[in-house]
Amino acid sequence: MKKTVIYFLLAVMALSIFPSCTRKNADNSQLRYGFASEPTTLDPLSSDNTADGRSILFNVFEGLVKPGIDGTMLPCIASSWTVEQSGLSYNFTIREGVLFHDGSVVTPADIKFSLDTAIASGFPGLDNISEVTIQGENQIRILLKSIDPEFLPYLTIGIVKREIADRKKDVIGTGPFFVESYTKQSNLVLKKFDNYRQDGLPHLEKVTIVFFSNYDALLVAFRGGSIDGASITGAMAEQLSHRQFDIFNNSSSAVQLLALNNASPPFNDIRVRRAINFAVNIQEIIDAAFFGVGEPSGSPIIPGLSVYYENSYSTGESQYNPDMARTLLSQAGFNERNKLIFEITVPSNYAMHIDTAQVIVDQLEKIDVDATIKLVDWSTWLSEVYFGRQYQATIISLDSPTVSPRSFLTRYQSDNVSNFINFNSADFDRIYNAVLTETNNERRIALYKEAQRVIIANSASVYIQDILYFTALRQGAYDGVVNYPLYVTDFAAIYGKKE
Repeated sequence: MKKTVIYFLLAVMALSIFPSCTRKNADNSQLRYGFASEPTTLDPLSSDNTADGRSILFNVFEGLVKPGIDGTMLPCIASSWTVEQSGLSYNFTIREGVLFHDGSVVTPADIKFSLDTAIASGFPGLDNISEVTIQGENQIRILLKSIDPEFLPYLTIGIVKREIADRKKDVIGTGPFFVESYTKQSNLVLKKFDNYRQDGLPHLEKVTIVFFSNYDALLVAFRGGSIDGASITGAMAEQLSHRQFDIFNNSSSAVQLLALNNASPPFNDIRVRRAINFAVNIQEIIDAAFFGVGEPSGSPIIPGLSVYYENSYSTGESQYNPDMARTLLSQAGFNERNKLIFEITVPSNYAMHIDTAQVIVDQLEKIDVDATIKLVDWSTWLSEVYFGRQYQATIISLDSPTVSPRSFLTRYQSDNVSNFINFNSADFDRIYNAVLTETNNERRIALYKEAQRVIIANSASVYIQDILYFTALRQGAYDGVVNYPLYVTDFAAIYGKKE
């Protein structure tokens, strides 16, 4: 409560200091954009990056292909491709004259190096590559170990120069913007790449991405006029005046979940996991923490992948039922005298996850469960929760780097390094491995749904929603916001309007 009062007073002070959030005679060829977290790395070939980091690097690096707004794969650094040997061989023709930000021409050797490095880094889907070879002056051949009809989306991985010794410092891609400067915990400046391969893009001359410690600080800065735009939550959008800001709806294309550590007490007991699933009222979370804006998921993949989507609402495994929750807890040995007590670790820079945690704590109190919230900074969350797996429960959103259900489900393989909830099911492993080699589209869809049903039946975690987020921009100043089936902000499409 004290923090809320402090943030409110800060917001009032900011409004008094900055009486108008619209800056007269502003240079709309430039954009100052707020983020509540910053990249863990600027290396596109590192598998350690976050969703926000990938969103930024989407503007700096490009792959052989790129996703369209409808999810189809479009030519990018590759101008065309053919598929041969019944789907085992992908042959790409490299677009002529594509330049890196330092002015050098992209070569097949750069592409081979980038793909080989990504394979060694353990990027999802690339472990199926048997060999990458250079064919002639402008072609790359990728030979797969087994047929994969969903292979193309994995090739959106950014292409880098093979001579770069330290990609974290020398950030050189082919995208519409290059990194002009980066000051950690402050800002990252993207500058228009004048020799970008696509005429007319980007529209903006410069984008300054300003990093904030949390969404409250971001909102104060936005209202005060020190930034022009931001990706914000529904709760924040409700606090902004539509007379001062243009607000665009976007899908996060990520699954928000209450992740349960299946290997740690008390959640190594399926009865407890099921009880928590029955005790959490997802619609109440959306109504209370997101102003009614959101799409319940009930599944480890997003509803937007509708062809593959299977959810707990259809299987009947996870309906809101506090009486059933109490019964299961009693069977597991928990009651009013012996309360279930656990801790929800939440990254402090994500207000939406903190708000969700508070609603869940209130809901669990109704069934005599004592849950507490532990706030940690992002680096601590990564080291202790994601990599260290030293936690009981956490709230986070898991996105997919590709337009494929596989990227959402691969983290549930028992031996996957990204399986931070410690899910372990021989049935799931068997089904998932079958998906990797299934070429019949209908059977592949059926296998994906079966794999989800195994996860849901085991109450691996509580799958809440695909959060709708919003792009907010200074009113009347900018347009061109586009929505992808990935969590990315495409700054190249945004343009300044005459005021």
